[in-house]
Amino acid sequence: MFELYQLEQLLAVAACGTLSNAAEQLHISQPALSRSMQRLEAELQVSLFTRQKNKIELNENGRMAVDYARKIMEQSQDMISRIQAFDRSQRTILFGACAPAPLWEIPALLSDLYPEMTISSEIRENDVLLQGLRDDVYQLIVLPFPVDEPGMICAKYGEEHLFFSLPPAHPLSGSKALYMKDLNGETMLLRNRLGFWRELTVRKMPDTRFLEQEDVAFDELVKFSALPSFATDLWLNREGNHVNRVNIPILDEEANVSYYCLCKPGGRTDLRGFIKSIG
Repeated sequence: MFELYQLEQLLAVAACGTLSNAAEQLHISQPALSRSMQRLEAELQVSLFTRQKNKIELNENGRMAVDYARKIMEQSQDMISRIQAFDRSQRTILFGACAPAPLWEIPALLSDLYPEMTISSEIRENDVLLQGLRDDVYQLIVLPFPVDEPGMICAKYGEEHLFFSLPPAHPLSGSKALYMKDLNGETMLLRNRLGFWRELTVRKMPDTRFLEQEDVAFDELVKFSALPSFATDLWLNREGNHVNRVNIPILDEEANVSYYCLCKPGGRTDLRGFIKSIG
């Protein structure tokens, strides 16, 4: 039976046009490549080349063999990639969150409870997270709403509340509370990679010009800028308030969220111990 390396060589011959160029690309001698192609023809029991003095070309059989070889090599690489990914998944807990705050604590909790596992985390859209849990892409997700679905465990994790962060000179800095529409139309600083918070702010403040910044640049701009921005109670508890900033609670219902952890019971990584630890 022919070997995969022979199919790789056949593809090289087809791509390079000559045995000499293919041999150079494959880092083998031209006679060795010629013998390998002859063995492939013997295994298939058909001729793949039209041979002339100092020249060799693929015939119709050869062109068909190249098409099949290409498919087989692609399937072979796909098999390798899938098996490697499966092996990694056996040793990895992939955690998906809808916002940054759950990433601050949950990966460390998972590491303590499951020290033999690698913890990987990312922020994605709510629908992507939920479908990913259904498809076993994620072993744990956090959403800003509960889900009652067969085969899933759902437990409340915590809450987060959105604030306007205003400079003292802002006309609304003396307010006790505000709605998001009250600042709609202004220019505001916005931290990037906010998950569902970004979608919420854009939807509720469609006329606002948001200047999105990376974390480090954002913090520096807030220190010296007169532009409004956002903060949350969890962020303020973790990082502290920026100097010369007034934090005004936002009254919109969507600006005050409860987080829920979701996982599947059983399976290769049973996270019921984690769910119990946050209960």
